[in-house]
Amino acid sequence: MYDFAMNTADKPALYRDILAAADALTAGEPDPISNMANISALLWQNLPGLNWAGFYRAQRGELVLGPFQGKPACIRIAFGKGVCGTVAATREALCVADVHAFPGHIACDAASAAELVVPIVHEGRLVGVIDLDSPHPGRFDGDDLAGCTALAALIAGRVAEATA
Repeated sequence: MYDFAMNTADKPALYRDILAAADALTAGEPDPISNMANISALLWQNLPGLNWAGFYRAQRGELVLGPFQGKPACIRIAFGKGVCGTVAATREALCVADVHAFPGHIACDAASAAELVVPIVHEGRLVGVIDLDSPHPGRFDGDDLAGCTALAALIAGRVAEATA
């Protein structure tokens, strides 16, 4: 059993604790699905104001739903479509304060109002994206972006599918 004490006094400290916990959870575990499952649970439990936290995996030119916490979600997203697909196509993170104003937004959960999506790149290859949704407009900020970007860098090799 894992029980992590998180510092919720300020976001940078919280993300440092999340990174340390993610490192502890995934170090030495070769299964990418297990690692994504534990990290999505870690984010869900420790980041306030979320209604969805999880992963989409890059597979043959599209994103395919990976482990997550929240309501059922869209299973496949084409590169370039919606926030997740745009991040997959550009490999640049997006912090969207109002998803309803985002051209082509894909509403998997009508309650979502804000979204943060960060690409996961390992050895030059897009592995997938971390996707966080919130029912609160403007929920995500620079601290969330920096924290999730650092998380993506930490776990990239640990969530990449093995290539033989």
